[in-house]
Amino acid sequence: MDAVILEERKDGVIAINGRDFMVDAKGSYVPLSMVKPQHKLEDETVRKIMGHAVSLNEQIGRFRGHTMTDLGDFDALIAQEYNAKIGGAKGNRTYQTFDGLMKVQVQVQELIDFGSELHIAKSLIDECLNEWSSDSRPEIQSIVTRAFNTDSEGKINRSEIFMLMRHEIEDPRWKRAMDAIRDAMRVTGSKEYVRFYRRDAITDSWQAVTIDMAKA
Repeated sequence: MDAVILEERKDGVIAINGRDFMVDAKGSYVPLSMVKPQHKLEDETVRKIMGHAVSLNEQIGRFRGHTMTDLGDFDALIAQEYNAKIGGAKGNRTYQTFDGLMKVQVQVQELIDFGSELHIAKSLIDECLNEWSSDSRPEIQSIVTRAFNTDSEGKINRSEIFMLMRHEIEDPRWKRAMDAIRDAMRVTGSKEYVRFYRRDAITDSWQAVTIDMAKA
């Protein structure tokens, strides 16, 4: 039996014993001569764009790594030489050039989950809503519905939960419900975000130096 000689090229074409094929979405080998020209052109275009995208993604990853290392080294130097610390208790930090025209901000976002006390809060809130007249505080009913509806991953809407807590309502059950929500909060971790800003003059507003391609 003759050996199969297979050569895979970067352009998505695979040569098998001297004949060119492309693999379709079902995993089948399709002779290159049977691939429609527009499909081959689309394949080439996507591969070209993805090549640049992957390279840029890797470059941004390296840039973020270098940025955090440089800031970490600076923090350590300030702590050692001047017995001082940059930023607040939660780790948020701002670094700025001497002329006040460029700054780098590190913002720490806590990752919050909720414990079983949340079920108690929901029961108390339901009691309130059931006794209040149907035309009173309809906006709260809407927020409650959105807050406790789970998403595709079974997670509740955290932003709507926090919005509920902004309402000052004197009903004792509501206050107990808000206390239960606070007791239910669990900080499960944190994530650091680095943001960059610049301005042409000290009197100008800060302009973000956007690295997110969707906002560039």
